Amino acid sequence: MRTLILSDLHSNHEATLACLAAARELGYQRSAVLGDLVGYGGSPEEVVCEMRALKPAVMIRGNHDRVVAGIEQGDDFNLLALQAAVVNRKLLSPGSRDFLMGLPAGPKQLGEAGTLVAHGTPLDEDEYLVDPLEASRIFRELDFSVCFFGHTHVPCVFKLAGGSVSRVFPAPDGTRVALRPGERFLINPGSVGQPRDEDPRAAFLILDDAAEEVSFHRVHYPIQEAQLRILEAGLPPQLAQRLQRGV
Repeated sequence: MRTLILSDLHSNHEATLACLAAARELGYQRSAVLGDLVGYGGSPEEVVCEMRALKPAVMIRGNHDRVVAGIEQGDDFNLLALQAAVVNRKLLSPGSRDFLMGLPAGPKQLGEAGTLVAHGTPLDEDEYLVDPLEASRIFRELDFSVCFFGHTHVPCVFKLAGGSVSRVFPAPDGTRVALRPGERFLINPGSVGQPRDEDPRAAFLILDDAAEEVSFHRVHYPIQEAQLRILEAGLPPQLAQRLQRGV
């Protein structure tokens, strides 16, 4: 089984389409979405419709999904994020907003026992996982083999092997990571719609159960079109500018 893993699409329809097209060429049988379909970008309705049509095996909510849907008011958001959430809420159809409201919180099981998906971490859907020490705590407190998570917009792998945790950032031209028995993993595919690792290309990941590995992928997309959607929606220009720089 090959599984497409998507996270942090953030209302970027152009990046979403590019990832789906590239993933179809690579081949996959199922998909999982780690939350934050909306926020920041100018095409929330289009992205939600794409994800509903994709029919993922598992799809969970992110913090921007909660705020755009109206579950929360975004009291902890910075000004740019809150402005984007308000505009995104207005751009959504009632059906798409209801869909976001119905997305479950992570973690959720993906396929066989031992594989989880989360937005922030499997302990806290809003936690930013960036440090091996934090990863060590999660490995201690929860029993899983592999957990895919998002939220930071930075692709990386935390691996527990031989009692110690290491962190690996994928190479720009792609990286394959073997999922060896006896080792445990926390894996972030990176962001489809708003990368923050200084690489503006959209990011996604393929889990290959037969090969017992994951592969990181980056794809070019028409950034200027996504920027235009942001400006046409009346969103702050900074949100368009950051797409060009991948920050």
